[in-house]
Amino acid sequence: MIIIAAGWITLLLIAGGLALDRVLVNAVSDNFDDQMEYVLTAMIASAEIGPDGEVRLNRPLGDQRFLEPNSGLYWQISGKGKMPFPSRSLWDRTLRVDFSHADSVPHFRSSSEFAGEPLRIVERAIVLPDSETRWIFIVAQSRESLDAQITELRTVLATAFAVLAFGLIIMAALQTFYGLWPLRDVRREIAAMRSGKQHRIQEALPDEVMPMVNELNALLDHNEKQAEEARRHAGNLAHALKTPLTVIMNSATAQAPDLAETVIREATTMRRQVDHHLARARAVGRRGHSHSRAEVWQSLESVERAVGRLYRHVRLDMAGDKEVAVRVERQDLDEMIGNLVENAAKYGGGSVFVTVEDQGDMVGIIIEDDGRGIPQKDRARIFDRGVRLDSGKPGTGLGMAIVRDVAEIYNGTIELDESEDMGGLLVRLKLPKAL
Repeated sequence: MIIIAAGWITLLLIAGGLALDRVLVNAVSDNFDDQMEYVLTAMIASAEIGPDGEVRLNRPLGDQRFLEPNSGLYWQISGKGKMPFPSRSLWDRTLRVDFSHADSVPHFRSSSEFAGEPLRIVERAIVLPDSETRWIFIVAQSRESLDAQITELRTVLATAFAVLAFGLIIMAALQTFYGLWPLRDVRREIAAMRSGKQHRIQEALPDEVMPMVNELNALLDHNEKQAEEARRHAGNLAHALKTPLTVIMNSATAQAPDLAETVIREATTMRRQVDHHLARARAVGRRGHSHSRAEVWQSLESVERAVGRLYRHVRLDMAGDKEVAVRVERQDLDEMIGNLVENAAKYGGGSVFVTVEDQGDMVGIIIEDDGRGIPQKDRARIFDRGVRLDSGKPGTGLGMAIVRDVAEIYNGTIELDESEDMGGLLVRLKLPKAL
């Protein structure tokens, strides 16, 4: 940041300095030329033709330097075929004249015809009254004072811009250094958390940094919650597997005659527990993705194709909002809808109706069937792991429990009711809406 700021400051100041130098140098040079043009105009106004046809000035020019030899300020009047009429300051020198170049307006040029004395010259061609000769009026002045002014101007300008650049770069460096200083405090707080001295960033930091600190603390809370859930599920799974393993070990130690049946029965129980906790673990791991998004209608169509192959006698109808999406991973949404639709197809009377509703911040997925439904007293118990109200059909008794757990992980809800239109079970699944 400091290098980029220094580079931009230097580049902009160089560009600004060059532009300002051009403006100021042109202003000084134009002022120098204006003074010479004023003298030229005064000289032309006082010029006249004498009795012998020579040119002369009817009044002397006011600047004393025209009378001092080699003073640096000169004038000269020249005509083709005529003797030049010079100022006394030229002494024994003469200004070169190009008669082929005769301008009726003032013409400025620079010259080095005098050794060691660069000149700035303005000249103009005039035909005076009572004369047929085209006279060239010339005013010349040494560039020494002009060049000295330009040199002084550029020295002051370069010094001022150098000091300004240095000050701006130092200010940018200090601003960057002290502006990013709170991040060093954040790093120190994180190091303290890693060493176990504290669990959160507790130091009061500037308002510009606090949003990041709050998000970091929220992330730590989220990770701790996930870790706690993982520990709890691992403990629940260990506890759930402990009893079947104990039964198997006791039967094996006692060499019970029904050992095979015992192993199959308890292994089935353990598999149900493992499947349930794996489903929860996958949902918990995916829940933290801020970009979780799934189109409800696409998931319903996928489930419809799968259920249609398994239960060809079942008619599945769908209606509602086809554009709505939920803040859930697609795999988890498929698992929840799949379990609910499969249960409706398995235990219903052959007809299943699914409705998708946009309910503001939530999306409602309503699944109805024409089966016998579930009595009011059994609706809470159906969400317990391993509970099956109809043991005559294949299943593990984990479908509804998995749907409830996954929905709660995504801050959703599931409710059971009676379908007024179809007479069977009505399942109302609500999930957060994705924007």
